[in-house]
Amino acid sequence: MQNQIEQKLTQAFTPSHLEVINESHLHAGHSGDNGTGNSHFRVRITADAFDGKSRVERHRMIYGVLTEEMNGGIHALALEVEGRV
Repeated sequence: MQNQIEQKLTQAFTPSHLEVINESHLHAGHSGDNGTGNSHFRVRITADAFDGKSRVERHRMIYGVLTEEMNGGIHALALEVEGRV
């Protein structure tokens, strides 16, 4: 799942910086933990595609790219998105 997220975000936004961190182990046994080890992720991304966009717009762009993953097992996605405002 982590590689899939990285590939999709790279293809969609050509980021200058991208980190996809699997934090599922921090939520083991909690609500939303599906037992796969692929339920909670943090994304840190910087890309020109986010320039001039509000925080909400930036998040919507990412969720749009990751719709399949969000519907297929990701319970939580923490986003740290950078671009020029």
